[in-house]
Amino acid sequence: MRMVNGIDWNRALAPRASKMRASEIRELLKLLDQPGIISFAGGIPDPNLFPYEVIRAAFVDLLSDREKAAQPLQYSTSEGYPPLRRWIASHMATLGVPCEIDNIVVTSGSQQALDFLGKLFLGANHTALVMAPTYLGALQAFNPYEPRYDRLDDAPNGTPAWAYRTRAEAAGGRVAMAYVVPDFANPTGETLDIEARQRLLKLASELDIPLIEDGAYQELRYEGVPLPSCLSLDVRRSEHIDRTRTVYCGTFSKTVAPGLRIGWICAARELVQKIVLTKQGADLHSATLNQMVMARVGELGYAAQVSKVADAYAKRRDAMLDALDRHMPPGMSWTKPQGGMFIWATLPPEIDGAALLAEALRSEGVAFVPGAAFFFDGSGRNTIRLNFSLQSEPVMDEGLRRLGALIRRQPGVGATRIHGRKTMK
Repeated sequence: MRMVNGIDWNRALAPRASKMRASEIRELLKLLDQPGIISFAGGIPDPNLFPYEVIRAAFVDLLSDREKAAQPLQYSTSEGYPPLRRWIASHMATLGVPCEIDNIVVTSGSQQALDFLGKLFLGANHTALVMAPTYLGALQAFNPYEPRYDRLDDAPNGTPAWAYRTRAEAAGGRVAMAYVVPDFANPTGETLDIEARQRLLKLASELDIPLIEDGAYQELRYEGVPLPSCLSLDVRRSEHIDRTRTVYCGTFSKTVAPGLRIGWICAARELVQKIVLTKQGADLHSATLNQMVMARVGELGYAAQVSKVADAYAKRRDAMLDALDRHMPPGMSWTKPQGGMFIWATLPPEIDGAALLAEALRSEGVAFVPGAAFFFDGSGRNTIRLNFSLQSEPVMDEGLRRLGALIRRQPGVGATRIHGRKTMK
């Protein structure tokens, strides 16, 4: 009820504010503090794997006296702390992307990068091409800029450029950008093969649009041969990063520590200059102290840190796949990712993931993310996302045992049968 003589905030807000929605994942994270909840919901790194000693030592050293602390506690450049940007540029070179410091801008996590790119590329009724399902945080970042969405098709004989263009124009706009998570995607855990990446680059070229590449999970590979990023393929085609159309978003949140909120964008210099102007209007610059700490982490053993995290998560992925095989009923299927943090499960068609979550929380003390949240059109209601990075193997097994028993109790599940029992991807 509105206060007497108070402002009507709904009327005061700009129309685009109506596009903002609460994140189901962020709301579920609140459950982590409740006793007895086994959560497979958020993409939460294990805090036991954070490089605590290196981070602590860096903070202590940087703040050891007034003179030394002046720089980390002071304003800094919007582009980011130069030594960190130089380290990121050298790191991108190891990923097949030769670039300079001027091709890098530091952001407050890659989530801020997505917001900036939505702000720069999207307008009312512009079309954004996204996978279905896709990362919920990307949809949240893009929604306030009032785009329409079309399903990005990576199949060999998928949707041609002219069809995307025709649909966008019929809706009163144009195709403005494409967004993809090519490695161990959030939420499915699936990876695009090199041919699919080449097709996306060809499509982006034909439509003359930027391709936003979310590389959040690229380094968390547990098996198989690493694939070149879309940006590295684009550099090969264009022969120089400043002639590319791919915009790479990276982050230290999954490999080092999310609380430091350090991400980056690597792109053509002309675009980076526009992003810097956007950064100036948003928060001036990312926290100087945190950037300086992250530079120390990079210099003092980033590769070893990534290896430690990957080894731990590989074991948990295997444990989750084993537990799913033992505890889930016939009629279900799930992905078998080669890396990342997530497994995507498809429930029997008669089960709604959101309704199942409500019952799982109430009767079993188990949390996960209903799959419909990852579809721009609200489809995928019989899918769920399961995270394997946080829970120990015994807790994971118990949580999936409870969840499997609950699914078996759902009407009609006991009679469901499929050939081959499960489908692994």
